[in-house]
Amino acid sequence: MSLTIRAVTRQDYDQWLPLWDGYNAFYGRSGQTALAPEITKMTWQRFFDAYEPVHALVAESDGKLLGLTHYLFHRSTTAIEPSCYLQDLFTLEAARGKGVASALIYGVYERAKLAGSPRVYWQTHETNLTAQSLYDKVAERSGFIVYRKLF
Repeated sequence: MSLTIRAVTRQDYDQWLPLWDGYNAFYGRSGQTALAPEITKMTWQRFFDAYEPVHALVAESDGKLLGLTHYLFHRSTTAIEPSCYLQDLFTLEAARGKGVASALIYGVYERAKLAGSPRVYWQTHETNLTAQSLYDKVAERSGFIVYRKLF
């Protein structure tokens, strides 16, 4: 399979949206718990706003998008350089196990290095064992536990 990892373009919307919906459904955001359409619209717009630190890459093969990743840069109190947070990663079920997800992760690594970021980090749900088996090959666990408070 010939695979290209590239920045998303405005022309990708019709193929990006089902991937985005699949990602959200995987994490229980579908039907009555689906994201508001305004959130999806704003997320998409941010990728093309030079003032936003949010970016998107897609994996493409033969004109078809097989996966996506969204990442952002932010400041830290422990470094001068920006940190890179890989926020979303999703591949079509038919593309899993074929190197698409790892290619997307390495694509983020590349962009982070170009931006002068010394690290890329992300989180996944503790039950996402399939993803963890990949993540354990391409990164190291930090040992930190995530806490949150929703309002």
